[in-house]
Amino acid sequence: MSATTAAAATTAAATTGTTLGRRSHLAVRTLQIVLGVFMAIASAAPKLVGHSSAAESFDKIGFGDWFMYLTGGLELAGAIALVIPILSGLSALAFMGLMIGAFITQVTVFDGQYAITPVILFVVFGGIAWVRRNHTAELVALVRKRL
Repeated sequence: MSATTAAAATTAAATTGTTLGRRSHLAVRTLQIVLGVFMAIASAAPKLVGHSSAAESFDKIGFGDWFMYLTGGLELAGAIALVIPILSGLSALAFMGLMIGAFITQVTVFDGQYAITPVILFVVFGGIAWVRRNHTAELVALVRKRL
């Protein structure tokens, strides 16, 4: 099977299961925008400006400022990608990975004080990734085509 045929099959398979009604599509799109704004403003911004609460948390983790800025930059990039249709599914998958790390950190470093927050966000990002899996398949097909 050629790469083009495989990409077409992947796209077709992903597209068949994601027939959403107009309201459902708008609800997921609205959720993406709200989460994108939240991740950019409430999560990434304090890290990128070096707010004292973020700096103290990352000092407690033990990685210091460089990791705080890296995490903030990745969160901002993911927030932007979450509202770009072709990147939305991949961004949601990336945020799921970030939430796994956040959960582990909450449990091991912060004694599980807010461990439920990354779990809830993991589930929500998982739903977005599932609904937008056709976009992820399209992105994979475009990348394969270019290679």
